[in-house]
Formats: sequence, structure tokens, C-alpha cells
Amino acid sequence: MTKAKETVTGYLPDETPSTGKLIVFAFQQLLVMFPATVTVALLTGFHISTTIFASGLATLAFLFVTKGKIPLYYGSSFSYIAAIVSITGASFGQVAPDALISQAQWGIIMSGLVSIAAGLIVSRFGMEVIEKVLPASVTGSIAMVIGISLAGVAITSAAGFSGGQANDKAWIAALVTLFATIGFSVYLKGVAGQLPILFGILVGYIVSIPLGLVDFATIWTGTVVELPHFTLPAPNWMAVAAIMPIAIATIPESTAHLFQLDIYVNDLAKRKGKKEYKIADKLGLNLVGDGLGDIVASLFGGPAGTNYGENISTMAITKNFSVKVLGGAAVMAIILSFIQPLSNAIRSVPGSVINGACIYLFGVIGAQGVAIMINKKVDLFDARNLAVIAVILVVGLGGSYGFPNGMIPAFGMQLPAIATAAVLGIVVNLALSVGRKKA
Repeated sequence: MTKAKETVTGYLPDETPSTGKLIVFAFQQLLVMFPATVTVALLTGFHISTTIFASGLATLAFLFVTKGKIPLYYGSSFSYIAAIVSITGASFGQVAPDALISQAQWGIIMSGLVSIAAGLIVSRFGMEVIEKVLPASVTGSIAMVIGISLAGVAITSAAGFSGGQANDKAWIAALVTLFATIGFSVYLKGVAGQLPILFGILVGYIVSIPLGLVDFATIWTGTVVELPHFTLPAPNWMAVAAIMPIAIATIPESTAHLFQLDIYVNDLAKRKGKKEYKIADKLGLNLVGDGLGDIVASLFGGPAGTNYGENISTMAITKNFSVKVLGGAAVMAIILSFIQPLSNAIRSVPGSVINGACIYLFGVIGAQGVAIMINKKVDLFDARNLAVIAVILVVGLGGSYGFPNGMIPAFGMQLPAIATAAVLGIVVNLALSVGRKKA
């Protein structure tokens, strides 16, 4: 008896859904990037609408310079928050003066040039050299830290935790969203199976209404169209000194994201009997795109950014890696930044609902780190690998949870936990590689 051939659902980077599907898929990608991007604006003192606009424009710039070969969405980065706040002096939710935002913009532009330079160097010397500096033991561990370090944010926000108290109504909305999203991702098939995050959030939103968690009064403010508040960069070398070095520390994070993407895209390509997509080989191009994204975002008053793990997780869960979908999400973000009721409607989704879904999404990011090490056959009985992984996990996670805002106080500085873990992991790996014979 002949076994029926399995139907493989999903879109590879160069495949395009029909117009209707593309719009819905793009909206799902927009939803998952929205909370983090807005949070960065609130923490750094940047304007929210401008940050959303910059996110969309930077994504389009990234997709253009990478020639549609790398399906990634570009959102505001948490790694730069402390450095930017050192310039803007912002308090949560308070917009910083234009003059200080402009100074920070200059530092972000310079950090973009660092990423571009790194990308050109990588392209020149090739992946063999890069894999010596950034082996899977480093990139896989960093991916795990990125996902798990966000677990605290997801679980406390899901609980509506404030003033030392959790909100039972928030828990109900979060848990309904979480289990609805998981159920949809496991059991839905076909087109519907590619929209589990959107459906899960919609279910959570509906449940939140009778619980009194949705404030409809904030959606309509009387203004329909409003221009984002644009500011121009102003040269300031203190901002350069504070912000520019962060770009070096975020390179391993960007590399980890690219390796994650490569694994999942090629798994789908294999299932569909299609060619191999050599995404990992495009690390240099990815870094150039990263740098250009920073520059484009900051020219208009947006914070520094990175490719988003939340969007990668969404692509991995839905098996939808279409570049056109991400481009559609970017266009939606730009439109959204001008239309206040639409922006307000998305912002009205309770944090407990979004973070109920993020419990799943952030966990998937961590799992992708494990997948990188499995895929690259990392020997977990090797003392060098164990040392590298241990340093990254403990510094990254310990720093994220042990100190306020994930900033490690050391030698008169405030060091971002994840970036510091990445740098230490690289240093340990290189130090232990000296004199080591190639296997």
C-alpha cells in the first residue's frame, strides 16, 4: 500500500502568498514586534510613533540592501537602552528633549557604521574565520540567553504584576492566550495553521473585554492622521563614545539570529524538496543591512535596532519565511505611525494578552539556541565547549535577573548582560583555542 505524501505548508523566503493571505500574515508579524518596539521608545525617551515609523523604514532598507535574501524584521534593540538613556536622561514614559534625542541619534548612526564595517570584514574573510570566533557553542548559547532572559518580562507582564501584586484577571487573559496560541499552532492546518499567534491574541483580547482589561476610550482621541515627530541628528562625541561600542557587542546576537533562521528555512526547503538556502553564509550582508537599518532609523529619530527574535520565532512556528510578508509588515508599521486610531487600537491589547503569547515565543527563541548546537553537532562533553557555554549562560542570565534592567555594574561601568556574556564567551573560546589542534 502506497503511503500518502505529506502536504507541506509554508513559504520559503522567495515565495509569495496571495494578496489577502499576505496582508493577514504581515499583520501577525506586526503584532509580535509592536510591544517590544514601543517599550524601547518608552524606556529611552524617544517618540513612539517615530519609533514605529523608523522600524518599518529600517526593515525595508534592510530587505533592499540584502536583496530579499534574508527574511528578518528590524525592530528597536534592548541592548542599546542603557547607552541611549545615558544621553537622553529619560524616565519611563517621559519623552526626552529634542536636543538630547538628536545627540543620541548621532551615536546610533556611528554604531551603524561599525556594523557595516564588521559586515564588510566578514564578507572579505569568509565563514571559516567567523566560525572560529563565533562557533555554535557561542551563538547557540547566546540565542538561549536571549530567549530565557526575556522570560521574566513575559511572566511578570502576563501576571499584570505591579506594586508587588499579581492581577488574577490578567492571569486569566494571559493563560487563555497562551494555551489558545499553543493549541492553534499544534492543531490548525493549512492557512489557518500559519496564524496561531494572531488567533491566540484575538482570543485573549475577546476574553479581556468582559474582564475589564481593555480601555476602549484610549482608541479614539479625536485625531485620525498625525505626523510622527521627526528630529535630525546632531554631532556629539559623548554620544558616540557611549553608544558606538554596543554595536560590536551585538554582532554575536545578530549572528545567532541568522543561524537560527538558516536551520528553520532549510528544514522547510528540505521538506518541500527545494534548493538549499545558504542564509548563514550571508552573515556579512546581514551585518551591513543591520548597520544600514540603524542609520536609516536614526536619521528620522528612531532608536538603534536589531533583527527581532520574536519575529523569527513566529516564522519558525508558522513556517512562513516569505520576505514579502515581512516587507508588508514594514509598510503596515509606517502607515500605522501616521494613523492614530489604528496605533491606539493595537496599543489597547492588554499587556497580559501579548505576553501570554510571548511566554511561547520567548521559549521558542531559547529552544532555537539548542537547535543550533544540535545542528552543528556541538560536543557537550568537551571541556572547552562546556566552559564557553557556562560563562555565557551564567553571565547572560545572572546579569539579566540579578541586576536592575539587566545592567551589570563593574569597574565604574554599566554593562549590558547579554552583550557582556557574548563578548566573554568569544574571549574564552579564543583563549582556549590557542594551540588546539584542528579535529
